[in-house]
Amino acid sequence: MLRIFSPMDGAILNRRDGVETEKGLEIEVRGTAYSRATVMVNGLPARVSGDSFTCKLPLRSRTTLIKAEAEWHDQKTPDSVTVLYDKNSFRRYRMSLDDNIEFLEDIALNARRYRSIFDNPYLGFWREMNQRYGMKLHINIYYEKPSGFNLTRMPDTFKNEWRENAHWLKMRFHARANDPNRPYLSAPYEKVAREFEMVENEQVRFAGEESRGDFTTIHWGEATREGCQAVRDRGIRGLPGYFVRQNDQWAVSYYLDGRQAEHMSQHDAWKDSAMNLFFIRHAIVINTVKLPDIPAHMQKVMAMPHASEILELMIHEQYFYPWYAAYIPEFRERVSATLEWVTTHGYRPVHYEEGFLGNPSSF
Repeated sequence: MLRIFSPMDGAILNRRDGVETEKGLEIEVRGTAYSRATVMVNGLPARVSGDSFTCKLPLRSRTTLIKAEAEWHDQKTPDSVTVLYDKNSFRRYRMSLDDNIEFLEDIALNARRYRSIFDNPYLGFWREMNQRYGMKLHINIYYEKPSGFNLTRMPDTFKNEWRENAHWLKMRFHARANDPNRPYLSAPYEKVAREFEMVENEQVRFAGEESRGDFTTIHWGEATREGCQAVRDRGIRGLPGYFVRQNDQWAVSYYLDGRQAEHMSQHDAWKDSAMNLFFIRHAIVINTVKLPDIPAHMQKVMAMPHASEILELMIHEQYFYPWYAAYIPEFRERVSATLEWVTTHGYRPVHYEEGFLGNPSSF
């Protein structure tokens, strides 16, 4: 048999995955084949040793179909994978916020008193972070909360201000509400589509189309393939998640199978070619890392050879508020320390919509 096992289908490759020159990126293709078979990779002869083969292959395009063919006893066996090349890649990061609705209710309740959305203390803090670090922010929002507030009660008074700040501040669907847990774990296409549109319609009404981000996080990072297809059909191009092993199962990993989730646990991004959908690995969930431990955590992330080029930084809204049972008094300090770390280590703020996963110079 012939099988390409590295790179895997949908792999996103950059300067850390080979030797990059002005002509492109030279990578190594590895796989298995019959012993003594003749193996060609994209027309180049591979080196066969035992039942393994390797071949140096240059990538010169954004997308490359890698096709290997083994000839053995007058029989030809093919295998192929598609990979993407992040040309001229650089260290970059995005800040995202999960479980958001409290700040929207506050703006709605104070619409006559506030002269700006940034009069809200939560958004005011994030504007301060933008001004200090150039940070770009994506907010994952709910439609409603148990108090009875929902997005239909959001005024369009500040629509122009949302639009004016859309270059750094974007939002998109997270879920209908915080509860129940894992609402889309087994949800059909229709449920996710309906609840996505409930958020979408109101967001566009009060904040404008410009406020929409194309990469969002589905609540709990869990959804069926059909549910993910529903958001992909509505303009979502990528989904961040944890991709961690918990109780012998992959968690916060959407519908990915074991091999795909394992790959994501060691890489910052991957693309499901069949779905035309990107996945991004969270580099840090700030509310889970104590302030003194943030530098060591980030240093550990940066030491990962394939998961340190694109960093997704995340924190949950509820930890900002003193009334929350697990309130973090140092919320601001943790965020600032994380942003300070990525800034001093040469990471640039991006939105993933800008070019290729935030790389505007990639082809």
